Amino acid sequence: MTIPVLSLNDVALSLTGNAGVVDILHGITLDVHRGETLGLVGPSGSGKSSLLMLMGGLERATGGRITALGHDLTAMNEDALARLRREHMGVVFQSFHLIPTMTALENVATPLELAGAPDAFARAEAELQAVGLGHRLGHYPAQMSGGEQQRVALARASAPRPAILLADEPTGNLDEASGAAIMDLLFDLRDRHGATLILVTHAPELAARCDRILRLRGGQIEADETAAARGRDTDADTAAPREAHT
Repeated sequence: MTIPVLSLNDVALSLTGNAGVVDILHGITLDVHRGETLGLVGPSGSGKSSLLMLMGGLERATGGRITALGHDLTAMNEDALARLRREHMGVVFQSFHLIPTMTALENVATPLELAGAPDAFARAEAELQAVGLGHRLGHYPAQMSGGEQQRVALARASAPRPAILLADEPTGNLDEASGAAIMDLLFDLRDRHGATLILVTHAPELAARCDRILRLRGGQIEADETAAARGRDTDADTAAPREAHT
């Protein structure tokens, strides 16, 4: 067996608010392997986005252990977590989080420059070309549509050639056509860079493209389904009426 890219063991997350302690996640145990595509689905409030944030070290687990690329996230300080994300992870949010005073090219190149990449602007331009924005290099976020801004965010996330690509509702703020284009780009980036892709989505058609679907409910894993298992279920469902008529 290959070593998991991500491993969670009995992970819990509790937050303290005005109403006291609220349990967001509990008893989460799973492994994610290199090159796998994992869709996180479930009703609102089930803990999908919180689980994604834990995987990226953007939120601290209050129980259990999380290992990413051989690093124990639960034992790392904030500086070490930031370096790990900068060098090995790409994150795409529903909101684009672009810097409004920077052009598309600068938005993508700046994180690379901060990481010390000598070819930051050349790589940024190549990634923007790859997402179909070669003609928008000098445009600012306010001059672009929502779909174009999300393409810039995708280019920024993929430019470091991350081992892990995390996406939280990447099509949530887009119309149907733009969302479909972003879905295609996400999987294309996964294929080009060989990244492990983990995404939160409410879109059934996006979840269906994943190798594996993790269904959450009430902060726990309700089901862990592989594409092969889903295919067998579909075959069984379609076979049943034929058998009834024989």
